[in-house]
Amino acid sequence: MILMNSQRSIVRNIIRQLSVVFGPLTIVLLSSCGVYTFHDVSVDYSKIKTAKVDFLGNKSRYINPQISPKLTDALKQKINSYTKLTLTTNDDANYQISGYISRYDVGLSAISAGQSVTNRLTVAANITFINTVDNKTDNFTVSRDFDFSATQTLQQAETSGTFQSDIINQLTDEIFNHIFSNW
Repeated sequence: MILMNSQRSIVRNIIRQLSVVFGPLTIVLLSSCGVYTFHDVSVDYSKIKTAKVDFLGNKSRYINPQISPKLTDALKQKINSYTKLTLTTNDDANYQISGYISRYDVGLSAISAGQSVTNRLTVAANITFINTVDNKTDNFTVSRDFDFSATQTLQQAETSGTFQSDIINQLTDEIFNHIFSNW
């Protein structure tokens, strides 16, 4: 079927109009398919009302002084945003979360022509989760790797771009999902 120029322009206009109407709907539908979903939080709110997050200290060999407070705050914010639990500082909280950063180590990730081209920072946190209502304790470790150019020092990578926020966000997501999503 051969379309004349006027017919082509009509078809283009129809396609543009449809994309204006259905484009935003498509974006909304696709954006709901994110990597992490927090709609499957499994908490029995009839029994569980409060949560306490202790300061997540740093026991790694290299100590970045910003990681512990930022990770602690991010975990509190996520619990506050995605659950109906009340955060408390009381020792009688229904959920008690404590732990520490156990690894903050740099190693080689990729070598080319006998030289390092990519370094890898491994960050791990040991977490203790206590459910005082059901009298259950869960000790677990979350760990993530973060690559950066070998032309940068660790300190340069930590201060450039979104490197540090990626570390905090990914560790927070892992901890939260382990506790609240039955992963």
